Amino acid sequence: MAEKKNQVTAAAATDGARKSKPRLKELYEKDVIPYMMKRFGYKNRYQVPRLEKIVLNMGLGDIKDNSKSLQLAAEELKVIAGQKPLVTQAKKSISNFKVRKGMNIGAKVTLRSDRMYYFLDKFISIALPRVRDFSGVSLKSFDGRGNFATGIKEQLVFPEISYDKIEKIRGLDVCIVTTAKTDEEARELLKALGMPFKAN
Repeated sequence: MAEKKNQVTAAAATDGARKSKPRLKELYEKDVIPYMMKRFGYKNRYQVPRLEKIVLNMGLGDIKDNSKSLQLAAEELKVIAGQKPLVTQAKKSISNFKVRKGMNIGAKVTLRSDRMYYFLDKFISIALPRVRDFSGVSLKSFDGRGNFATGIKEQLVFPEISYDKIEKIRGLDVCIVTTAKTDEEARELLKALGMPFKAN
């Protein structure tokens, strides 16, 4: 029953709620902007850092020779993101990994605008709490330019994915790109949006 409720909540966070403004977008406009202006002394709201895009990436090098498995994995990413993924190809040949230039080795999705906010809401509210022994995301995952990246070891933390229907447990990377100029600004932005960082 609880799993079904989570699936309903996830659906609302992706498709069902599309008619209204995303919850996190409203939170950003009403609460986060005033907080950030006060916290960093911005003179106007247009100086406040914002989310630019979220990139989801799934490495599929282990099934590069299996088109059916590649298609199934890409379909899982599509269900998670709510948008069709782009299959990524190797830019050069690496003999040690038996990779040839042009070979399909992964899938990625770039989310912007409302879809980005819907996904982040689902990621923070539903997926992360389902991670085993979860104690918060690392504060060391910023790149020095205001962007944040973290990895998920199992796609099963997303309620749309059923254990009985997957071919293999696989992880994905989530990269959140912001307009912040420093990691401190990006950290405060994400924290104000609800990102559960680990305690120092």
